[in-house]
Amino acid sequence: QVQLVESGGGLVQAGGSLRLSCAASGIGFSWNTMGWYRQAPGKQRELVASITGGANTNYADSVKGRFTISRDNAKTTVYLQMNNLKPEDTAVYYCNRVNSVVSWGQGTQVTVSS
Repeated sequence: QVQLVESGGGLVQAGGSLRLSCAASGIGFSWNTMGWYRQAPGKQRELVASITGGANTNYADSVKGRFTISRDNAKTTVYLQMNNLKPEDTAVYYCNRVNSVVSWGQGTQVTVSS
């Protein structure tokens, strides 16, 4: 059964930090490239960070140097450490496979106040 459960969002002031978690099941986690996506109101969902099964990472320019993606294959969990948050990071954050997405989870809301 495919399941993605995101958690860790919240309200934080600009410059603050949050750590998101995504527990995955039923998706062949260990060998798939996983990604964190976000969708702000009125905007399309965008990929902000990805990590391969071998832990190679890639980041959107807008978050490079501030966000860090990591994974624990034993726990089938992917993380997103977000530092120096900005109001423009406000969005619902989701995780999913990168190469072939599966059903989306409920996401976790991140709100950054100025």
